[in-house]
Amino acid sequence: MPDKNGSEKVGSGNPAAIVVGGGPAALTAAIALAQAGIATVLAGKRPPRTDNRTTALLASSITALEKLGVWALCVDKAAPLVTMRLVDATGRLWRAPEVKFNAHEIDLEAFGYNIENPVLIDALEQRAGSLANLRLIDDEVLAVEPGDDDVTVELRSGERLTAPLVVGADGRNSMCRQAAGIELSNRPYKQVALTVCLTHTRPHHDTSTEFHTPSGPFTLVPLPGNRSSLVWVLRPADADEIAELSDDDLALEIERMAHSILGKMTVEPGRALFPLSVQTARRFGARRIALVGEAAHVVPPIGAQGLNLGLRDAVTIAELVAAANDEGHDSGGPDVLTAYEKARRGDVMSRGMVIDIANRTLLSDFLPLQGLRGAGLYALDKIGPLRRAVMREGIAPRFGRPKLMRGDAV
Repeated sequence: MPDKNGSEKVGSGNPAAIVVGGGPAALTAAIALAQAGIATVLAGKRPPRTDNRTTALLASSITALEKLGVWALCVDKAAPLVTMRLVDATGRLWRAPEVKFNAHEIDLEAFGYNIENPVLIDALEQRAGSLANLRLIDDEVLAVEPGDDDVTVELRSGERLTAPLVVGADGRNSMCRQAAGIELSNRPYKQVALTVCLTHTRPHHDTSTEFHTPSGPFTLVPLPGNRSSLVWVLRPADADEIAELSDDDLALEIERMAHSILGKMTVEPGRALFPLSVQTARRFGARRIALVGEAAHVVPPIGAQGLNLGLRDAVTIAELVAAANDEGHDSGGPDVLTAYEKARRGDVMSRGMVIDIANRTLLSDFLPLQGLRGAGLYALDKIGPLRRAVMREGIAPRFGRPKLMRGDAV
């Protein structure tokens, strides 16, 4: 039965869509579907609040979260990213020039905001809990069984849910991807990311600074106050050694790597290591299952693209399902999944390719390739129209951007 807003409430009957997962991409997909009037169930265990990572949400993602009623719940705990600074700290003979990107140059107050993952998830869960046609089930999903007309999701409690569409947002080891019979392309990197949050004695001035080192980027991203998050890409052997340092010794090493630009460092509790790889599903949907976020693609934490890609997935599938529902079409049928594949494949592949090239050219000891990288950064620094075009494209794709990320209602 529709509620006063015209949305169908989720009761004991079957939903129109089931989202499997518990992270930000899953929550965003569920909220977007429910807000578009689709009776939705979100099923999956809530993620632990021990995740010390942060997410740099780009401006288009902020726009979508505003339209979904989420951003107002967490904006006061996020830090704006007004300036992005690239510094060559390789110590090589051919060094690239320092490059600064300022959001005001493309008429934005900020490129985006950096926010701690638990804070973002809390806001998403708060908004999800307020939607009448969204049922939240904090339970382990044991099985996903696609059929001709619907998909069945079995929970540890014994409950079995069916819907014409399942949105698989259950991470890089996705049960939904396996159930859909979709193969995965996986290319591991010989790199590991160390993540930790820091306090420091000097202000960051809303500037994200990325030092390019021989092992990969060393990136300090602002948090509210005199705090920053660090993503430090290292060789595996070095990562293990550095991760074992005491808090005081690690803080000194980070301050040295940062050339003391933020003053004295203090390491906050919680640090983690993440092996880097590029993973891409051969298809983004099959057998009434659409893959979202890391179930569909994993990219290294370079250029703030990972979760932003996942959020674009989430709102895209919601918009396609809403359109199919309005037209009386099968929301989990081949037409919707084909349209979803078409809408997302180019964005995901192009971003992954740019990240891969940037990473490989940084790591390479081949002098001509180092020179080419330096020339490219020099051109970005000196050629205003090129720099502004790159900034705009980095924030969001020019083509195929979902309505919510353009500020339109679904």
